[in-house]
Amino acid sequence: MRRLPHYLHFLKRQMENGVEKISSTIIAQALSLDSTQVRKDLEYTGVKGKPKTGFFVKELINAILEFLTWTTRRDAFVVGAGNLGSAMLGYNRFRDYGLHFVAAFDSDESKIGTKIYDTPIFSIDKIPSMAQQMQITVGVLTVPAQAAQEVADLLIKGGIKAIWNFAPTYIKAPKEVVIENHQFTESLAALTRKMVEVDFHLLKKE
Repeated sequence: MRRLPHYLHFLKRQMENGVEKISSTIIAQALSLDSTQVRKDLEYTGVKGKPKTGFFVKELINAILEFLTWTTRRDAFVVGAGNLGSAMLGYNRFRDYGLHFVAAFDSDESKIGTKIYDTPIFSIDKIPSMAQQMQITVGVLTVPAQAAQEVADLLIKGGIKAIWNFAPTYIKAPKEVVIENHQFTESLAALTRKMVEVDFHLLKKE
């Protein structure tokens, strides 16, 4: 599942360059993956490649988008209008994947009533009522760790069923609420560990 967006981005670049057909081997080589794994991943989309010709790029792009449900519009709230929240509001490409930020929330009174990239900012206590009224299903957390659980509870109270959590902490939620935690420190730890491993292998070769 997590590799499909990588395939999608690569395929879109290929289509922009005029490529109409592509093989799983070429995809695998470009993304440093095993071609067998690529074929298995792409089978989830329901599209099957043809011997010697591979996949039609446009068809494969559409199949991945459909499988990931990115052709369906989902309106979302962003809670936390600081640097990260503002950056997300300004990233228009989320709309390409069905995610539309329709409102943002913050506790800073100087921000309430203003707009960031045309998205209106409201007080955090408005979350439950507005979420219910607008039938919002996705909430994005970009708040400090100490505020994350309280804000998550407000989102859940408003009927939100999925939370994309960028706060540097884990949050608790009922089983029916989907939580996707994105911890920057975990990514950094993986990056630095890989750097150490690469350096170690280079030293062994010397």
